[in-house]
Amino acid sequence: MKTAFTGIGILMLSASQLVAGGIERAPQSLNALFEEGNYVELSFGGVDPTVEGTDVAGFETGDVAQGYGFVGMAYKHQFTPEFSGAIIVEQPFGADILYQPATDGGSPVLGGTRAKVDSTTFTALGRYKMPNNFSVHGGIRGSRADGKVSLNGLAYGGLSGYNVDLDSDTGIGWVAGAAWEKPEIAARVSLTYNSKIEHKFDTIETLDPDGVGPIPPQPLAADASTTTVDTPESWNLEFQTGVAQDTLVFGSVRWVNWSEFRVDPAVFTALARGGLVDLEDTTTYTLGVGRKFTESWSGSAAFVYEKAGDDLVSPLAPTNGRKGITLAAVYTQGPMKISTGINYSKLGDARPETGPLNEPRAQMEDNDLFGVGVRVGYSF
Repeated sequence: MKTAFTGIGILMLSASQLVAGGIERAPQSLNALFEEGNYVELSFGGVDPTVEGTDVAGFETGDVAQGYGFVGMAYKHQFTPEFSGAIIVEQPFGADILYQPATDGGSPVLGGTRAKVDSTTFTALGRYKMPNNFSVHGGIRGSRADGKVSLNGLAYGGLSGYNVDLDSDTGIGWVAGAAWEKPEIAARVSLTYNSKIEHKFDTIETLDPDGVGPIPPQPLAADASTTTVDTPESWNLEFQTGVAQDTLVFGSVRWVNWSEFRVDPAVFTALARGGLVDLEDTTTYTLGVGRKFTESWSGSAAFVYEKAGDDLVSPLAPTNGRKGITLAAVYTQGPMKISTGINYSKLGDARPETGPLNEPRAQMEDNDLFGVGVRVGYSF
């Protein structure tokens, strides 16, 4: 069974990154920390979501979710038989939303609304293995993030033309967890807590009274303000076990406290009596099976389920739950392992809403995404 564990490796849950709850794009897994010996990996790929619908005036919104690419790196070093460490770089959160402007045939209700969020995290971890099959792990995580949001369309009334620029900022958080392993049957259960990370963004708010017209955006405050945003805390429960020769069952449960993720620029909050986003907590389930076919080839299939919540959602995160499948193949040649995964997910229907009365402004339905990811790992 240990041969199956080595051949299938920790392909597991992240062969292809996804659009998940809130603005999540990666599950913040620490799988590289559990590779044997010294190990380095590079991952990259792309996701093409389709999120479209019809506004309350009967106009098509166009595809509001833009495609994106991703890259990640990890390095794990085995210092002693008991102690190891790892450095992981990834892009767990992001958004690229654009409602086609009404001047280009899009929605007059939400057309021109857009959000652009980028983030990169750097995690440094240590792991200590105890003699009773248990281990503990933990470390620090630094997050670099920035964002821009523009609100346009009849749905925003007098705030149509509002823009906010959140300048790049770095915050620090921490990670802690424990694991139990039984290598003879390739079994492992790990539980990891990811703390929230506080960002304090220098913020410039403007209002463009005529949209794309000749009047330039007007500042809403004489000086830049500060907007405090917490990326959410989360729990990851991951497990795997051998069930037959060369066959592995694996899965995860991930909970994210999205309700603590608030973006409340000072002027906008005063005028609108509320913040820019209001998200629900999410729990995402993954269950899959991996199989070693030959000494060089292994594969897996995994199903992902995220329960839908209230279908009234922020126009900046216009989906509600998802169901997906990831198929992956692993080619192993000596110390090198190349994993390729393809994901297809159905995204839940949602109704973007605005205003203090949470009025629905559009219906987004029958949407999906395709993603592909490649990971190259090398053990030494």
